[in-house]
Amino acid sequence: MCGIVGYVGERDAAPIIVESLVRLEYRGYDSAGVATIHDGKLHVEKDAGKLTEGGEPTELQRRLKSLPGKIGVGHTRWATHGDPTRENAHPHTDCEGRIAVVHNGIIENFSELRKELEERGHKFDSETDTEVVPHLIEEFMEEGKSFFDAFVEAVRRLEGSYAIAAICVDEPGVILAARKESPLVVGLGDDGNFLASDIPAILPETNEVIPIDDGEIVAVKRDEVKILDAETLEDVTDEKEVQVVEEDPHKLERHGYPHFMLKEIHEQPEAVRNTLTIERDRLVEMAERLARGDYRKLYIVACGTSYHAGLGAKYAMEMLAKFPVDVVIASEFRYVTKELVDEETLVLAISQSGETADTLAAVREANERGATTIALTNVVGSTITREVDHVMYTHAGFEKAVAATKTYTAQLAAMYTLAVELARRLGEITDKEAKEYHEELSRVPEMLEEILSWEREREIAVLGGRYKEKPNWFFIGRGPGYPTAMEGALKLKEITYQHAEAYPAGELKHGPLALIEEGVPVVAVAQPGGVYEKMLANIEEVKARGATVITVAEEGDENVEEHSDHVIRVPKISEVFSPIVYTVPLQLLAYYMSVARGIDPDYPRNLAKSVTVE
Repeated sequence: MCGIVGYVGERDAAPIIVESLVRLEYRGYDSAGVATIHDGKLHVEKDAGKLTEGGEPTELQRRLKSLPGKIGVGHTRWATHGDPTRENAHPHTDCEGRIAVVHNGIIENFSELRKELEERGHKFDSETDTEVVPHLIEEFMEEGKSFFDAFVEAVRRLEGSYAIAAICVDEPGVILAARKESPLVVGLGDDGNFLASDIPAILPETNEVIPIDDGEIVAVKRDEVKILDAETLEDVTDEKEVQVVEEDPHKLERHGYPHFMLKEIHEQPEAVRNTLTIERDRLVEMAERLARGDYRKLYIVACGTSYHAGLGAKYAMEMLAKFPVDVVIASEFRYVTKELVDEETLVLAISQSGETADTLAAVREANERGATTIALTNVVGSTITREVDHVMYTHAGFEKAVAATKTYTAQLAAMYTLAVELARRLGEITDKEAKEYHEELSRVPEMLEEILSWEREREIAVLGGRYKEKPNWFFIGRGPGYPTAMEGALKLKEITYQHAEAYPAGELKHGPLALIEEGVPVVAVAQPGGVYEKMLANIEEVKARGATVITVAEEGDENVEEHSDHVIRVPKISEVFSPIVYTVPLQLLAYYMSVARGIDPDYPRNLAKSVTVE
């Protein structure tokens, strides 16, 4: 959701800022802009539109890069208040053109502030909530306050969520920034320092970062960074830990793949392998905590794809460990389920970015009510890691495509390991059985490599092209196959813009069957296990009504042939772990259908990688 970048140093700022904004394109945006200071003057260039088209720089990118100066801030905007127009694009300035501000988040009291400022003679050029910020700073500076003091006073007037960065011609060597509920990091460089919404933006420039916490104000200069408590203005810089990011910045490139999504689909064997090996000790430790803890309830809270991973974890924990789990969409948990949370509750939050607004809010509610909180995230140093009692990591590497793929299977790998270890410690499975389950999980990367062989991928690509114009899709599954169906439907919706719905197959007779007619595509997830025979009957139900059935089934399963128009084969795996394997063909199906429809699957319309506002 939007992106902020700032730089102050020895080099020209605009090219550095623009390249960093390009690396933030996965966050989603509809306009972009940059402001710099040079020779005592503020230079601003912005417009609606993209920085790249088909991987090539746009005219907007070239204009932004041309701005002079060694200090600047930049922004990619996703419209919330006001249409995506040049006037509404960031940066926004004050009346005199001395101050430029970029902002992520939502200023909830902007109407009240705008009315007050307009009554004082301030002129507004946009419809955005952000524009009140430079005018507030200007108002306080007109009272005789310094840029810093005026910035502090302005921030204290704001209600809502924000990451804000500002520059001023009166103090041309400093970027001021503040954070509340929107991510912000400082990067430390040899010839200058950086600000960014997300680490990948600045990773090629520096791997030394300091995450900024809620309620902190930052002053970034060429050779100095100061971090202050926004309320007391106490200097807390020495209390902050500089984190060294180990991720290889070259992995942020496509390396011959036409899209990041396809590259990341193919990186799943490595992502799962890394999570199973690097994180094993931490997962074992967490299972021990769960087994000896006196918890009456376990809630898994998450959004989107992470919610589906939570459902996969629920099946594994209940089937293996006989440990009851409730999985709740984070935005619902905040307003309803929170009333059931107390000191005997365990809340496990899953968030790829560690910055998901609703998931963070759920964690904060749980903490306030005395629950024990755990996070499973892909981003070291993200906000969620600093707000929970315990942290588990996936080791998928940075994921740039908006539609999650490798982080999903890595989440499942982590949760399955946790479930096996918990089941062993609770006495629900023997040590021998636990070893067998772990050995099966260790073979998952090889299974994924088999699915991703060119021969199988080509078959799926053909299906994507063949059915690209089908406007309505249904995905059905039972048991662990149901979250697989949900994730398959979500991927199709996200990147093909075709309608897709997922149902537990047993619900067909309770309404959805009325929508099945000649030629409607139904994707059936038919993993082996206790619900397999029932699933075959459900497939026959839709086939009898004219549906075009695409079934995902294991190698050697001959029963599905007579009921299906197409069968996508996957390696044999236990029913409880089936989502980690059965989901991958559905990712490929959505990807190739998106490409066949002429859509860029990396940047689907209206969507962003990190949802940092409600």
